Amino acid sequence: MAKIRISVIKQGIKERLRFKEETRNFYNGIFIDLGELILFTGKVIRQFFQPPFEFRELLNHSFLLGNKSLALVGVTGFIMGLVLTMQMNPILSDFGAQTLLPGVIAVSMIRELGPVITGLICAGKLSSGIGAEIAAMTVTEQIDAMEVSGTRPLSFVVASRVMATTLVVPVLVIFADAFSLLGAFLAVNIFESMPFTLFINLSFSMLDFVDLLPATLKTVFFGFFIGLIGCYKGYTAGRGTESVGRAANSAVVASSLTIFVIDLIFVLITSIF
Repeated sequence: MAKIRISVIKQGIKERLRFKEETRNFYNGIFIDLGELILFTGKVIRQFFQPPFEFRELLNHSFLLGNKSLALVGVTGFIMGLVLTMQMNPILSDFGAQTLLPGVIAVSMIRELGPVITGLICAGKLSSGIGAEIAAMTVTEQIDAMEVSGTRPLSFVVASRVMATTLVVPVLVIFADAFSLLGAFLAVNIFESMPFTLFINLSFSMLDFVDLLPATLKTVFFGFFIGLIGCYKGYTAGRGTESVGRAANSAVVASSLTIFVIDLIFVLITSIF
Protein backbone atom coordinates (compact mmCIF):
# COMPACT_ATOMS: atom_id res chain seq x y z
CA MET A 1 0.00 0.00 0.00
CA ALA A 2 2.83 2.39 0.85
CA LYS A 3 4.46 1.85 -2.56
CA ILE A 4 1.14 2.50 -4.30
CA ARG A 5 0.66 5.75 -2.38
CA ILE A 6 4.19 6.88 -3.19
CA SER A 7 3.66 6.16 -6.91
CA VAL A 8 0.34 8.04 -6.87
CA ILE A 9 1.98 11.04 -5.17
CA LYS A 10 4.83 11.01 -7.70
CA GLN A 11 2.35 10.85 -10.56
CA GLY A 12 0.43 13.79 -9.09
CA ILE A 13 3.62 15.83 -8.75
CA LYS A 14 4.56 15.07 -12.35
CA GLU A 15 1.10 16.14 -13.55
CA ARG A 16 1.34 19.41 -11.61
CA LEU A 17 4.80 20.14 -12.98
CA ARG A 18 3.63 19.35 -16.51
CA PHE A 19 0.60 21.62 -16.08
CA LYS A 20 2.77 24.47 -14.78
CA GLU A 21 5.20 24.03 -17.67
CA GLU A 22 2.42 24.04 -20.25
CA THR A 23 0.86 27.13 -18.66
CA ARG A 24 4.22 28.92 -18.61
CA ASN A 25 4.86 28.05 -22.26
CA PHE A 26 1.36 29.22 -23.19
CA TYR A 27 1.79 32.67 -21.63
CA ASN A 28 5.34 32.99 -22.92
CA GLY A 29 4.06 32.21 -26.40
CA ILE A 30 1.38 34.91 -26.12
CA PHE A 31 3.89 37.60 -25.09
CA ILE A 32 6.40 36.54 -27.72
CA ASP A 33 3.69 36.57 -30.39
CA LEU A 34 2.53 40.00 -29.23
CA GLY A 35 6.05 41.39 -29.38
CA GLU A 36 6.60 40.01 -32.87
CA LEU A 37 3.27 41.47 -33.97
CA ILE A 38 4.31 44.92 -32.71
CA LEU A 39 7.59 44.72 -34.65
CA PHE A 40 5.71 43.49 -37.72
CA THR A 41 3.26 46.41 -37.38
CA GLY A 42 6.11 48.91 -37.40
CA LYS A 43 7.58 47.38 -40.55
CA VAL A 44 4.21 47.45 -42.32
CA ILE A 45 3.48 51.07 -41.35
CA ARG A 46 6.87 52.11 -42.77
CA GLN A 47 5.85 50.58 -46.10
CA PHE A 48 2.95 53.05 -46.31
CA PHE A 49 5.42 55.93 -46.69
CA GLN A 50 8.15 54.32 -48.80
CA PRO A 51 7.76 54.53 -52.59
CA PRO A 52 7.03 52.90 -54.94
CA PHE A 53 3.42 52.55 -53.84
CA GLU A 54 1.32 49.62 -55.02
CA PHE A 55 -1.84 51.50 -56.04
CA ARG A 56 -2.93 48.84 -58.50
CA GLU A 57 -2.67 46.09 -55.88
CA LEU A 58 -4.52 48.31 -53.41
CA LEU A 59 -7.43 48.86 -55.79
CA ASN A 60 -7.50 45.20 -56.78
CA HIS A 61 -7.61 43.93 -53.19
CA SER A 62 -10.10 46.59 -52.14
CA PHE A 63 -12.50 45.52 -54.87
CA LEU A 64 -12.06 41.80 -54.23
CA LEU A 65 -12.35 42.02 -50.44
CA GLY A 66 -15.33 44.37 -50.56
CA ASN A 67 -17.10 42.39 -53.25
CA LYS A 68 -16.67 39.15 -51.29
CA SER A 69 -18.26 40.51 -48.13
CA LEU A 70 -20.89 42.98 -49.36
CA ALA A 71 -23.74 40.48 -49.79
CA LEU A 72 -23.14 38.78 -46.45
CA VAL A 73 -22.83 42.09 -44.61
CA GLY A 74 -25.97 43.48 -46.24
CA VAL A 75 -28.09 40.42 -45.44
CA THR A 76 -26.79 40.30 -41.87
CA GLY A 77 -27.50 44.00 -41.30
CA PHE A 78 -30.99 43.70 -42.78
CA ILE A 79 -31.89 40.72 -40.57
CA MET A 80 -30.45 42.38 -37.47
CA GLY A 81 -32.49 45.54 -38.00
CA LEU A 82 -35.62 43.48 -38.66
CA VAL A 83 -35.22 41.22 -35.63
CA LEU A 84 -34.13 43.98 -33.25
CA THR A 85 -37.16 46.09 -34.17
CA MET A 86 -39.59 43.21 -33.74
CA GLN A 87 -38.06 42.39 -30.36
CA MET A 88 -38.10 45.95 -29.02
CA ASN A 89 -41.50 47.05 -30.31
CA PRO A 90 -43.55 45.19 -27.63
CA ILE A 91 -41.31 46.55 -24.87
CA LEU A 92 -41.66 50.17 -26.00
CA SER A 93 -45.38 49.67 -26.62
CA ASP A 94 -45.88 48.85 -22.95
CA PHE A 95 -44.54 52.31 -22.09
CA GLY A 96 -46.33 54.07 -24.97
CA ALA A 97 -43.03 55.04 -26.59
CA GLN A 98 -43.38 53.57 -30.09
CA THR A 99 -42.18 56.84 -31.63
CA LEU A 100 -38.78 56.27 -30.02
CA LEU A 101 -38.33 52.93 -31.78
CA PRO A 102 -36.63 54.22 -34.99
CA GLY A 103 -34.23 56.36 -32.98
CA VAL A 104 -33.36 53.55 -30.58
CA ILE A 105 -32.66 51.18 -33.46
CA ALA A 106 -30.53 53.76 -35.27
CA VAL A 107 -28.46 54.57 -32.18
CA SER A 108 -27.90 50.93 -31.25
CA MET A 109 -26.98 49.86 -34.78
CA ILE A 110 -24.80 52.81 -35.78
CA ARG A 111 -22.98 53.20 -32.46
CA GLU A 112 -22.39 49.58 -31.50
CA LEU A 113 -24.04 46.62 -33.19
CA GLY A 114 -23.35 47.57 -36.81
CA PRO A 115 -19.59 48.12 -36.45
CA VAL A 116 -18.98 45.15 -34.14
CA ILE A 117 -21.04 42.58 -36.07
CA THR A 118 -19.59 43.74 -39.39
CA GLY A 119 -16.09 43.62 -37.91
CA LEU A 120 -16.64 40.05 -36.72
CA ILE A 121 -17.95 39.03 -40.14
CA CYS A 122 -14.91 40.57 -41.82
CA ALA A 123 -12.63 38.91 -39.26
CA GLY A 124 -14.12 35.53 -40.11
CA LYS A 125 -14.12 36.07 -43.86
CA LEU A 126 -11.35 38.50 -44.76
CA SER A 127 -8.74 37.83 -42.09
CA SER A 128 -8.93 34.07 -42.52
CA GLY A 129 -8.73 34.37 -46.32
CA ILE A 130 -5.74 36.70 -46.14
CA GLY A 131 -4.01 34.48 -43.59
CA ALA A 132 -4.54 31.33 -45.65
CA GLU A 133 -3.49 33.03 -48.90
CA ILE A 134 -0.23 34.46 -47.55
CA ALA A 135 0.50 31.25 -45.62
CA ALA A 136 0.19 29.31 -48.87
CA MET A 137 2.61 31.78 -50.48
CA THR A 138 5.00 31.27 -47.56
CA VAL A 139 4.78 27.46 -47.75
CA THR A 140 5.39 27.44 -51.51
CA GLU A 141 8.33 29.86 -51.01
CA GLN A 142 6.79 32.61 -53.12
CA ILE A 143 7.66 35.16 -50.42
CA ASP A 144 11.30 34.05 -50.51
CA ALA A 145 11.29 34.30 -54.31
CA MET A 146 10.03 37.89 -54.10
CA GLU A 147 12.80 38.85 -51.70
CA VAL A 148 15.44 37.25 -53.95
CA SER A 149 14.08 38.98 -57.06
CA GLY A 150 14.14 42.40 -55.39
CA THR A 151 10.37 42.74 -54.92
CA ARG A 152 9.40 43.98 -51.47
CA PRO A 153 6.86 41.41 -50.20
CA LEU A 154 5.94 43.59 -47.22
CA SER A 155 4.84 46.33 -49.62
CA PHE A 156 3.46 44.25 -52.49
CA VAL A 157 1.76 41.51 -50.45
CA VAL A 158 1.19 42.82 -46.93
CA ALA A 159 0.85 46.62 -46.97
CA SER A 160 -1.57 46.62 -49.92
CA ARG A 161 -3.89 44.15 -48.16
CA VAL A 162 -3.74 45.96 -44.83
CA MET A 163 -4.56 49.28 -46.48
CA ALA A 164 -7.35 47.63 -48.47
CA THR A 165 -9.06 46.24 -45.36
CA THR A 166 -8.58 49.59 -43.60
CA LEU A 167 -10.52 51.30 -46.40
CA VAL A 168 -13.07 48.58 -47.08
CA VAL A 169 -14.33 47.74 -43.57
CA PRO A 170 -15.71 51.27 -42.83
CA VAL A 171 -17.55 51.21 -46.16
CA LEU A 172 -19.02 47.80 -45.35
CA VAL A 173 -20.16 49.10 -41.96
CA ILE A 174 -22.00 51.95 -43.69
CA PHE A 175 -23.76 49.44 -45.93
CA ALA A 176 -24.63 47.28 -42.92
CA ASP A 177 -26.12 50.27 -41.09
CA ALA A 178 -28.14 51.27 -44.16
CA PHE A 179 -29.54 47.76 -44.64
CA SER A 180 -30.31 47.48 -40.92
CA LEU A 181 -32.38 50.67 -41.09
CA LEU A 182 -34.17 49.28 -44.12
CA GLY A 183 -34.99 46.12 -42.18
CA ALA A 184 -36.13 48.21 -39.22
CA PHE A 185 -38.39 50.27 -41.48
CA LEU A 186 -40.07 47.13 -42.84
CA ALA A 187 -40.49 45.75 -39.31
CA VAL A 188 -42.06 48.98 -38.08
CA ASN A 189 -44.58 48.87 -40.93
CA ILE A 190 -45.58 45.37 -39.86
CA PHE A 191 -47.06 46.81 -36.68
CA GLU A 192 -48.21 50.23 -37.95
CA SER A 193 -47.98 52.29 -41.11
CA MET A 194 -45.15 54.84 -41.08
CA PRO A 195 -43.85 56.87 -44.05
CA PHE A 196 -40.23 56.42 -44.95
CA THR A 197 -39.40 60.13 -44.52
CA LEU A 198 -40.89 60.14 -41.02
CA PHE A 199 -38.93 56.99 -40.14
CA ILE A 200 -35.66 58.57 -41.29
CA ASN A 201 -36.37 61.80 -39.38
CA LEU A 202 -37.15 59.88 -36.19
CA SER A 203 -34.08 57.67 -36.68
CA PHE A 204 -31.58 60.50 -37.00
CA SER A 205 -33.24 62.80 -34.45
CA MET A 206 -31.49 60.88 -31.64
CA LEU A 207 -28.09 60.80 -33.35
CA ASP A 208 -25.39 63.41 -32.84
CA PHE A 209 -22.02 63.97 -34.45
CA VAL A 210 -20.45 62.62 -31.25
CA ASP A 211 -22.22 59.30 -31.94
CA LEU A 212 -21.03 59.06 -35.54
CA LEU A 213 -17.37 60.03 -35.08
CA PRO A 214 -16.27 57.25 -32.64
CA ALA A 215 -18.35 54.66 -34.50
CA THR A 216 -16.65 55.55 -37.79
CA LEU A 217 -13.17 55.89 -36.29
CA LYS A 218 -13.19 52.50 -34.62
CA THR A 219 -14.17 50.79 -37.89
CA VAL A 220 -10.92 52.12 -39.36
CA PHE A 221 -9.02 50.40 -36.55
CA PHE A 222 -11.12 47.26 -37.07
CA GLY A 223 -10.13 47.14 -40.73
CA PHE A 224 -6.46 47.86 -40.01
CA PHE A 225 -6.07 45.08 -37.46
CA ILE A 226 -8.18 42.60 -39.43
CA GLY A 227 -5.78 42.93 -42.37
CA LEU A 228 -2.67 43.22 -40.20
CA ILE A 229 -3.34 40.11 -38.11
CA GLY A 230 -4.31 38.06 -41.17
CA CYS A 231 -1.11 39.09 -42.93
CA TYR A 232 1.01 38.49 -39.83
CA LYS A 233 -0.36 34.98 -39.26
CA GLY A 234 0.19 34.09 -42.90
CA TYR A 235 3.60 35.75 -43.18
CA THR A 236 4.95 33.95 -40.09
CA ALA A 237 3.39 30.57 -40.92
CA GLY A 238 5.48 27.42 -40.77
CA ARG A 239 6.71 25.40 -43.71
CA GLY A 240 4.25 22.52 -43.48
CA THR A 241 0.96 22.42 -45.36
CA GLU A 242 -0.97 22.17 -42.08
CA SER A 243 0.30 25.65 -41.19
CA VAL A 244 -2.07 27.14 -43.80
CA GLY A 245 -5.15 26.02 -41.90
CA ARG A 246 -3.54 26.92 -38.59
CA ALA A 247 -2.78 30.44 -39.84
CA ALA A 248 -6.36 30.97 -41.04
CA ASN A 249 -7.82 29.70 -37.77
CA SER A 250 -5.54 31.74 -35.52
CA ALA A 251 -6.15 34.85 -37.66
CA VAL A 252 -9.91 34.61 -37.06
CA VAL A 253 -9.51 34.11 -33.30
CA ALA A 254 -6.96 36.90 -32.86
CA SER A 255 -8.88 39.36 -35.09
CA SER A 256 -12.17 38.73 -33.28
CA LEU A 257 -10.56 39.21 -29.88
CA THR A 258 -8.85 42.40 -31.07
CA ILE A 259 -12.19 43.80 -32.28
CA PHE A 260 -13.71 43.33 -28.83
CA VAL A 261 -10.70 44.97 -27.16
CA ILE A 262 -10.78 47.97 -29.53
CA ASP A 263 -14.53 48.35 -29.02
CA LEU A 264 -14.07 48.26 -25.25
CA ILE A 265 -11.38 50.96 -25.44
CA PHE A 266 -13.58 53.23 -27.55
CA VAL A 267 -16.57 52.72 -25.24
CA LEU A 268 -14.45 53.67 -22.23
CA ILE A 269 -13.07 56.77 -24.00
CA THR A 270 -16.49 57.97 -25.18
CA SER A 271 -18.05 57.37 -21.76
CA ILE A 272 -15.37 59.55 -20.16
CA PHE A 273 -15.72 62.43 -22.60
